[in-house]
Amino acid sequence: MNLDTDKIVTQDELDEPAPIDQVGERVDAQMKKLKGEAKKSVGEGLQDDELAREGERLIEEGERELEEAKESE
Repeated sequence: MNLDTDKIVTQDELDEPAPIDQVGERVDAQMKKLKGEAKKSVGEGLQDDELAREGERLIEEGERELEEAKESE
């Protein structure tokens, strides 16, 4: 089987991010969301409203980043 190198189009030529880069963005967003859930839980347990709000902010930010990563696929 011979490949016709003239017909090969690379990701760079299409200006597409590599799949490994897309995974990295999703992993970072998921980690941010999990960190937010942990902070919110601890904040609620300690009755620390500021920590709970920070956790909620991280959750929302992580969810937004996950949505953006899905849209860019």
